[in-house]
Amino acid sequence: MEGRFVWREEYNIGVEVIDKEHRRLFQIINKLFNFQEEEKDSQWICQEGIKYFKGHTVQHFDDEEAYMASIGYEGLERHRSIHRGFREYTLPALEEELERTNYSVEAMDHFLGVCAGWLIGHTLTEDQAIKERGASTWENLLSEEEVTAMKKVIIHLVFDMFHLEAQAISDAYAGEKFGNGVYYRLVYGRPKDEKKQEVLMVFEEKLLVNTVGKALGLQNNKLNAMLTNAARYTARQFIGRVMEYFPSFGGYELETENLLSYEQFKAVFPRKKPQISFLFNTGGAGYFSYSVIAPHLLEEGVGTPLEADNAMTEVEEYLKKRKKQEDEGSGKRKVLVVDDSSTIRQAMKNLLEEDYEIATAESGVAAIRAITLDRPDMILLDYEMPVCDGSQTLMMIRSEKAFGDIPVFFLTGRDDPDSVRKLLSLKPEGYLLKYLKPADIKKKIDDFFEVKQGGE
Repeated sequence: MEGRFVWREEYNIGVEVIDKEHRRLFQIINKLFNFQEEEKDSQWICQEGIKYFKGHTVQHFDDEEAYMASIGYEGLERHRSIHRGFREYTLPALEEELERTNYSVEAMDHFLGVCAGWLIGHTLTEDQAIKERGASTWENLLSEEEVTAMKKVIIHLVFDMFHLEAQAISDAYAGEKFGNGVYYRLVYGRPKDEKKQEVLMVFEEKLLVNTVGKALGLQNNKLNAMLTNAARYTARQFIGRVMEYFPSFGGYELETENLLSYEQFKAVFPRKKPQISFLFNTGGAGYFSYSVIAPHLLEEGVGTPLEADNAMTEVEEYLKKRKKQEDEGSGKRKVLVVDDSSTIRQAMKNLLEEDYEIATAESGVAAIRAITLDRPDMILLDYEMPVCDGSQTLMMIRSEKAFGDIPVFFLTGRDDPDSVRKLLSLKPEGYLLKYLKPADIKKKIDDFFEVKQGGE
């Protein structure tokens, strides 16, 4: 997951103590993204960074609540409740997952995705509402008793249907991204009084594989048409059973269902005001969210309605579009940057990432691991590295038949004739001088791929 959260003027609410802390929290989140990319001591660094983030978050909540109290803000209690939920449920649950998985990449993605999404969404909605520059997202919430009851029902049903221990980690899920998700929208209506309810459910793909997929006996751990359709019907049954527990939902029948892309979901969710909106973790099996939208705020035209006569075709199209988006996202040429200097790695990443998919490694051994996990289209290899230098790393790469044809360019700061001769005797694809202008380095890489593409 890439962290590029740039502070924008629109995030300011005009209160220095709040705006200053918002900027600091953005900076901490970005540092955590950067820490995640560093292999060396990453767990310890992330632990310290998360403690720092948590400390500033708690202090910020106190300062913000004190300011709201000083101006007599009528939404203080609602705002305080959202803060309390993030502080007492969301953060501890995310930290527990990090500890349980030994700070796995997936757990870090969850932590950063949820925290960053929560921070941006909260800043642009609830905090702007303090100065009457926007409307609160949470104005139509059910009562606290109803929210608690619905959480318990959902947790019970998850265990009953899938034998999974679910844990609610947020009562104020605002559309934050958590892993590779499937976005499902269902609209229910009452024929007699024309009232409607909309339910938005987001499933982490691996949760569908771990539950519905296993029930179907699927072995490939991939989302396909059979699994998607089975998940649709499972979700319907799940929502139907939730509704059975609450008299206010009595008489509702399914009218419309849609599978949404993440972009459609992002465009829809912020414009609507959920009555309830939960985010759940299932102890490693995956995440899911459950949101019920206020009836008077329903909008039509969100995605293509799934009907009996088009469901199979639409599901296939949904999966094709989803795969196309994934392919386009991964369709960029992959460049692996190997350098013991984090400054060089980050500089090359910043230079190339707009047009290329960039991976980094800090040593020859780390490079071999990175190549094995995700074969690159080019390797930029530091020639002067300690322990295992560039020449030894190139020899290891060339010793593996599967890696032998990957083009390798040495990165070097030396251009004297003896050094160049020695370097070229190892038969790399070429070399790039570190002191060249960034634009010149990028042009050489672009030119190489243009020539290569022309010859394919």
